[in-house]
Amino acid sequence: MAALEFHLEKSDTGSKARAGTITTDHGKISTPIFMPVGTVGSVKAVSQQQLETEVKAQIILGNTYHLYLRPGTEVLEAAGGLHKFNGWKHPILTDSGGYQVFSLANNRKINEEGVVFQSHIDGSKHLFTPEKVMDIQRSIGGDIIMAFDECPPYPSDNIYAGNSMELTHRWLDRCFERFHGTSDRYGYTQNLFPIVQGSTYHDLRKASSEFVASKNAVGNAIGGLSVGEPEEMMYEICELCCDILPADKPRYLMGVGTPWNILENIALGVDMFDCVMPTRNGRNAMLFTSKGIINIDNKKWEKDFSPLDDGIPCELSNYYSKSYLRHLIKSKEILGLTIASVHNLAFYLWIVEEARRRIVDGSFSSWKREVIPVYKTRL
Repeated sequence: MAALEFHLEKSDTGSKARAGTITTDHGKISTPIFMPVGTVGSVKAVSQQQLETEVKAQIILGNTYHLYLRPGTEVLEAAGGLHKFNGWKHPILTDSGGYQVFSLANNRKINEEGVVFQSHIDGSKHLFTPEKVMDIQRSIGGDIIMAFDECPPYPSDNIYAGNSMELTHRWLDRCFERFHGTSDRYGYTQNLFPIVQGSTYHDLRKASSEFVASKNAVGNAIGGLSVGEPEEMMYEICELCCDILPADKPRYLMGVGTPWNILENIALGVDMFDCVMPTRNGRNAMLFTSKGIINIDNKKWEKDFSPLDDGIPCELSNYYSKSYLRHLIKSKEILGLTIASVHNLAFYLWIVEEARRRIVDGSFSSWKREVIPVYKTRL
């Protein structure tokens, strides 16, 4: 059992992009990396086997809020943790549930102790404190577990954002105290990442980044972005945070985003990403491809028998035609949701793998400039 390690292998000459390796007890992760979101212990419509063989995922997410409510920690502990419960043999990151709790704006109350919220399943009341969230994540068994934070909405005024950030910092101290006062579960090391907050205010983000950096954690996260602010503002805040967060630790930008968001933020120094977009958009007929964006619902694809995307090394994307996938989606056939989701995830994983390759060979910045307009094109 060993704490998470990060080895920086190459830095890009034309940007702040970097290629590295994260080592956990469940295996190595090549960065930059995209992490498919498996909210309830499952990436929607995609099997763990497909995640390994087609998507080539190296790490997936589980969510504390959802897994706590169902199946519950008792079941997860009896199974021996989420890895044994869902059969995923590689690293898992667990989100603290903060974002889910705070998105229940009408059904929760925040105070110094924590958050009282109502279950979206049966309306029952629950209390999440920083201590309880650490305990739940220990029980779930993530290799990387996230601090409990408040994610302020956009826009937030400076006073609200400042108070929210200070609360997040006090909660972070309590998370660290509980985390270091409890033991790893299931025979492998669990690693705590703190989260930078501060909305879109430079002074708050600077203060939060410095506070988080002072905790000397094995990795750090940037939260509270991609919540409605303009893209340029997201990049501005992300760069500010990355410039302060230690260069010898992985940096995780939470909940971001489109393929071009990911490439732009890699250029600013981010190593880890997650987002529901590839699977959610896939289930709603939007495909991200190496040639641009496809709405597979459109009639123009009805007799297009070319592969979904022959520009990426995914057998499924090369095998099924646009016409066939359109037919499945139109017929509301479940296989259609799986094909679209697997394809989009495979595209995202291919993008970060290609970005890594370009960082190593020195062509990242020019490649990024070339491909972003292509990826944004509506076909």
